[in-house]
Amino acid sequence: MAVDFKVIVIGRGMMGAAAARHLSGMIDGIALIGPGEPSDRKNHQGVFASHYDEACITRTFDDNMVWATLADRSLDRYADIEARSGISFFSEVGCLFAGPKPRAGEGYLGRALDVAGVLDLDVETLDPATLRGRFPQFNIDGSFHGFFQERRAGHINPRALVRAQSTLAQAGGVEVIDATVTGVRDVGSYVEVEVEVGGKTYSAERILVAAGGFTNFNSLLPEPVDVRVAARTVVFFELGERELETFGSMPAAIVFGETDDDHVYILPPVPYPDGKTYLKLGGDTEAQVFETLESAGEWFRSEGNPSERDIIAATAQTLMPGLAGCPISSASCVATFTRTAYPYAGFTASSRIAVLTGGNFVAAKSSDEIGRLGAVLMTDGVLGPENFGEQLTPVMRASHGR
Repeated sequence: MAVDFKVIVIGRGMMGAAAARHLSGMIDGIALIGPGEPSDRKNHQGVFASHYDEACITRTFDDNMVWATLADRSLDRYADIEARSGISFFSEVGCLFAGPKPRAGEGYLGRALDVAGVLDLDVETLDPATLRGRFPQFNIDGSFHGFFQERRAGHINPRALVRAQSTLAQAGGVEVIDATVTGVRDVGSYVEVEVEVGGKTYSAERILVAAGGFTNFNSLLPEPVDVRVAARTVVFFELGERELETFGSMPAAIVFGETDDDHVYILPPVPYPDGKTYLKLGGDTEAQVFETLESAGEWFRSEGNPSERDIIAATAQTLMPGLAGCPISSASCVATFTRTAYPYAGFTASSRIAVLTGGNFVAAKSSDEIGRLGAVLMTDGVLGPENFGEQLTPVMRASHGR
């Protein structure tokens, strides 16, 4: 049977759009299927994505060599993607880490310094006095040290990055189909993909499922991948002219408490589509997880967890007293955690259906390279050691007896 496409990528988010762009330069016959951002989030009953935002931290300073390398390779291509698409998404404002003085190889900061040494990253170490003097916007613990990556660090606009990837994918011949996939079926010599509207089906030689936190829903895979889809609440401070004078030149930042688990990430002031400028913060302390499309959708339609919002807001005002009096709002997103703590990029029980998912709450900065690995998987059938094939092997729930 003649198929409609050689490869269908399911999911028009950060990984899926990147995979489609890379595939467009490798082979013909590519389709990218997925819905766009809903215009009415609170009443939307379908799937969502976590890239519906204007700012995510990017940097190569990381405590894990694989993640640092994925980010480094992605950053290498930012300028080219911007130039060829005509869409800007990277703001090189630097990224500051602050926390208790680390010991070599111990804790996040200690491990990150070791990785930075191996990769020869340009990271400046700041003693407590220098840290407080250099970044007066922050009321940081007087004993904390700072680690500042000025170049190849800052924040990206995830919405704009997805637009840029999709624009280049289409220019390369990819057919972008605005639809929600409701089923995938391996029929032996090809794969059928059914979409929501009219029950229409498309066929392909191979399928790459890159549906983020919704990967295990809508019968996209022959068996579920072992992931934990967890709630995250983000908090926004609406800034006026006075606050912009104080915080307008700040970098992106991650500030630790006494332990690695106790930390907050901070995005500098960014204009949003409503015409206002916000400073965004978040953490990763929530325990709520989602096992159904309905529960995940209900979360995305909400403004997040009010208790978590209050905790983050209080932390923000302690760290940045200049935020006092700013209007506060919140929003919901999800993080998809894998059993291995790495992205999954590999085939399922079907040799025609592969999966690309698992951002582990740190993948926005690395999404272009993760997408490239998905494209290599589709064309070569395997990822070699240079592409971290062993580390990225998917773990399926069935293999753990669940």
